[in-house]
Amino acid sequence: MEGANILYETLYEKTNLMKNFLIAFLLFTACTQPIKDLSEQSAKEIHDADLAMNDMALKEGFNKALLAYADDNLFKPENDRMPIVGKKALEEHYAGKEGTKELSWAPFAAVASASGDLGYTMGNWKYATADTTMFGLYYTIWKKQADGSWKWTVDGGNNMPSAYQAK
Repeated sequence: MEGANILYETLYEKTNLMKNFLIAFLLFTACTQPIKDLSEQSAKEIHDADLAMNDMALKEGFNKALLAYADDNLFKPENDRMPIVGKKALEEHYAGKEGTKELSWAPFAAVASASGDLGYTMGNWKYATADTTMFGLYYTIWKKQADGSWKWTVDGGNNMPSAYQAK
């Protein structure tokens, strides 16, 4: 009989252990929610912000548009110079400079994180005046702000010998 009691007690302990595990598992899974993928909606918002910055640049000048859409903690590589770090430094760099209205761009790609707080655009730019036309590619990294707007945090690009068509 003692062997049967030991077997019963062992089974009882294992059953209680399994019950406790099952309850903990059910509580854990019931309290977690699947994370909503915000990448598609955020990519569209970033694409639209990029186009809106271009529209502002054509009307009010490149410098004003870049400053209006700049995050406080930006990083802007510059050709043959040290990069510009921080919005205050960009303001100082553009001080007294109106900025061209002859530079236009359009993204051919916009990608965002699943969390919807970070993303990037890539696209073509064109600088055209009466006697000069230049082409290039650009990239911009965008960060979602607390108010829901998008600001660029990294922006750069390069010249190309002719217009590039993304595939």
